[in-house]
Amino acid sequence: MPALAHPHPRAHVDSARLGRLAIASLHAELACAPKPGLVTPFDSGSHADMDAGTFLRSLFALRHYFRDAARAGASAAPFAQLRRHGIAAEAAMLRATGGINTHRGAIFSLGLLVAAAAACRRDTGRTPAAEQVCLAVQRWAPAVASAPLDANSPGQRMRAAHGVAGVREQAIAGYPILRELGVPTLRHALAAGLPREAALCHTLMRLVAHVDDLNLLHRGGAAGLAWARLQARDFIAAGGAFAPQWRVHLAAIGDGFVARRLSPGGSADLLACSWFLLQQEAA
Repeated sequence: MPALAHPHPRAHVDSARLGRLAIASLHAELACAPKPGLVTPFDSGSHADMDAGTFLRSLFALRHYFRDAARAGASAAPFAQLRRHGIAAEAAMLRATGGINTHRGAIFSLGLLVAAAAACRRDTGRTPAAEQVCLAVQRWAPAVASAPLDANSPGQRMRAAHGVAGVREQAIAGYPILRELGVPTLRHALAAGLPREAALCHTLMRLVAHVDDLNLLHRGGAAGLAWARLQARDFIAAGGAFAPQWRVHLAAIGDGFVARRLSPGGSADLLACSWFLLQQEAA
């Protein structure tokens, strides 16, 4: 009688390291400037209720969440467990910021990606490519699709009013916006020699040019979203961050965003996710 085959041993996952990379990615997004309408270390963009300090307090409050998301992914936890971690993280964020939403979108998307990165490592014993991590989120797709939504949140109101997809649909589809746009743009910019900040700003504007950013819709309606996309496309058409005077150009665009009180917060979350996905490839 042949001996029973031993199951493939599960690889050890450094969940704490993945958690630190997630926080570092959100910090990298905060630190880069200029970013039209968004909070940077130098100004508050289009936001009267938050500044860089608000974001840093939020990041401190979230420091254990992403580690816990990685542990859940590494233990093949169901989405319900990830969701409980996310709800607790959102409550911690709101306590730290005095009720201001700094990272709700990132808690969802980056949390899922961290968990997926850990699950890939556990299953294969290897460091996964960014695209593989995005597709691995689909293991939770049925549960994500059936999870209750907060119909009163600004994002959900915009989804209903304008009939556009949000991060839930992106997650269910394995984040095509990251696989096809965010990660390749950032990877190319870095490989072409752009410094980190320039590569991040360039990628942000490519995302703004293409994403149905619910935060832009919330603040400016369909006209505000269309205007923001046009500015981003003009920036990219002029060379983006590869152009010699890109900072001057982007700062001028930022003045227009602030005058219209527009802020591409959804695109900023996707930028942080793109940076995390590339960084975890080297971890």
